[in-house]
Amino acid sequence: MELEKHVEKILWTEQQIFQRVSELASEITQDFNPQTNAPAIVGVATGAFLFLADLVRKIQLPISVDFIRADSYGSGTVSDGNPRIPFDLKVDVEGKHVEDIVDTGSTLSCLIDHIKSKGASSISVCTLLDKPARRKVHFELVGKGKYYCGFECPDYFVVGYGMDFAELYRNLPYIGVLKPEIYS
Repeated sequence: MELEKHVEKILWTEQQIFQRVSELASEITQDFNPQTNAPAIVGVATGAFLFLADLVRKIQLPISVDFIRADSYGSGTVSDGNPRIPFDLKVDVEGKHVEDIVDTGSTLSCLIDHIKSKGASSISVCTLLDKPARRKVHFELVGKGKYYCGFECPDYFVVGYGMDFAELYRNLPYIGVLKPEIYS
């Protein structure tokens, strides 16, 4: 594949991702009582679409699924720190537990506040990648919310498995480091 020539190194293979997503789904399944209100799983479009699809197929609970779009990168590699929500939820989250799935970033706190304002009883975060070295905004979970993390990611610009640069590379089956000369 032509896109693979642009990847400096692979951080997590397709198999490693599959294994970790399965583990996260098991943790979520164990943490929720199927007799209570079904959790609403909210993916942040577009980067979380592959992660969300793989994750929800493995969660053994009744759930609802929706997407929200939050944009703070444009076609760059660094967040402008001013998230916008141009595409809102259609699922009613009032009184429900919401799983907010993001790839980490400065928009997380904004999304939590936004979903909380819609009446969610608790908000958890499930992120495939966490980049603590880039954390600018510390977030608070809501209610009995929990934090689920797939991998701690070094401070590289990564692509693949739904994550992009200028809307490309989302279709790579692994997560890899994009060569700097591609985005510099």
